[in-house]
Amino acid sequence: MRTLKNPIGLSRAVVALLAGNIFFDVLLAGIEGHDLVADDPYYSDFAVGPVDGAYATAGLVHLATIVVFIVWFHRLRNNAEVWAGDLQGRKPGWAIGGWFVPIGNLWIPRVIAADIWRASRWAPYAPDAKGELTLLNSWWVCFVVGNVTDSIAGRLYKNAETVEAYDTATAWSLVGYGLNVAAAVLAVLLVRRLTSMQHAKATGMIPAAQ
Repeated sequence: MRTLKNPIGLSRAVVALLAGNIFFDVLLAGIEGHDLVADDPYYSDFAVGPVDGAYATAGLVHLATIVVFIVWFHRLRNNAEVWAGDLQGRKPGWAIGGWFVPIGNLWIPRVIAADIWRASRWAPYAPDAKGELTLLNSWWVCFVVGNVTDSIAGRLYKNAETVEAYDTATAWSLVGYGLNVAAAVLAVLLVRRLTSMQHAKATGMIPAAQ
């Protein structure tokens, strides 16, 4: 039998890591944007060591965010099973595996998130209110489009052989950074909202500090 587990600690870690992602996205976008404006695509006048270090650190923060976010997401999915298991379209394992299914990861996590949302509200079986899932949907659109844009930018960088081609790749990369920042901000709001919903619903069922 599944039992409720408090997601508050994990949510705080996720929010902190998302804030780190926002910081590095803005920093790296500034570096790439500077090179684009300076028309110097092959070498930044920023110190090479610190720039390389910023990219490496950003990569580590991003990886840590993925891991902690999925652990938090899986915990919420397990809690949803307690409250409204029959509303969950996929088994709890999909809250982890769904992120790694090629093509399917474009919609599976969003569907699971919506199921979690419904189970976490006071009336799980009530119809969705108008605009109720706007935050979730806005986050998911920015997240998916941002990842697609990053992929396009990466391919353009890889194939760039002229300054113009490099500039095009950089422009796509900057758009990707903007979408990623928007997705991270919305993710912070979503994490706080869903965690708050579950904590409020669980009050009296599990200790708040558990």
